Amino acid sequence: MDRILTGYNRLFVLWVVIGGAAAFFYPGMFLPLKNFIEYFFALTMFGVGMVLKPEAFINIFKNIKVVLIGVLAQFSVMPLSAFIISKLFRFSDEFSLGLILTGSAPGAMASNILSYLAGADVAYSVSLTTSSTLLAPLLTPLLTLLLAHTILDVPFWGMFISVVRMVLVPLALGLAAKKLFDRKVQPIAKVFPAISTTFIVFICALVIALNKEYILKIDLWIFIAAIVLNLTGLSAGYWIGKAFRFDELKKRALSIEIGMQNAGLGSVLALKHFNEKVALPAVIFVFICIFSASLLVPIWSKSKPGESEADPIANSN
Repeated sequence: MDRILTGYNRLFVLWVVIGGAAAFFYPGMFLPLKNFIEYFFALTMFGVGMVLKPEAFINIFKNIKVVLIGVLAQFSVMPLSAFIISKLFRFSDEFSLGLILTGSAPGAMASNILSYLAGADVAYSVSLTTSSTLLAPLLTPLLTLLLAHTILDVPFWGMFISVVRMVLVPLALGLAAKKLFDRKVQPIAKVFPAISTTFIVFICALVIALNKEYILKIDLWIFIAAIVLNLTGLSAGYWIGKAFRFDELKKRALSIEIGMQNAGLGSVLALKHFNEKVALPAVIFVFICIFSASLLVPIWSKSKPGESEADPIANSN
């Protein structure tokens, strides 16, 4: 069973593609899920809390300097890049806002698995994801407000409350449940990442179902913009790590962490506070960032300067 669950999580990009295709051709199957989208994401974060180890938090304070550098890079490179790209490409208000919201999201939990597979520092990756997730209730709506307030009205407090309710509360409940029922939960712990993966696939599929007609009209430049944003994050993460003289494993982890965003959160916030068109950039970014990171895996995994000690499944979704 463990091998099946591990394989299921590693094929995340495949399930996103299949879910997206199904949503495009059979949107009616997914549209009823809209009323449950917040619950899906909350359950995803609950699952993350159930599998996070205390070491994830200990590593934050043990390596506070490198974690701080990574978090600052996460919440500066991607939001500013998204803002600049949206201006250069002169996108519609909805797509510009969606791209900025995507760039302002925290790191994606899937980056932990890809960091492991790419021979990166998984402990560092988990520390960065955990830190950026905890800061997301404040920084995601704040950065979106600062960068996109001239495009559309951005409800800062509404977004703040939504992220607290969908991220911090279920994450805390998951951590508490793990502590209280650790022995009972341990045998089924690896089920939770698979559940989280499934819910993220549902979220992406729903956004595609809601945007079916709009997707047929979008042009190639939108995909090019998302690719540019992703490559900017990947390259900036690596070079920032190099500038601060990080070891090779940390540079790889920072590259993947910045290049991948929690597009599930971005999509849910867009659907709740704006509209389905604003949510579309996040889903496009999901396909691109997972695909590009997956291309790095066989390249970096062939040249490992050291071995990562963290369990990718126990520390990520």
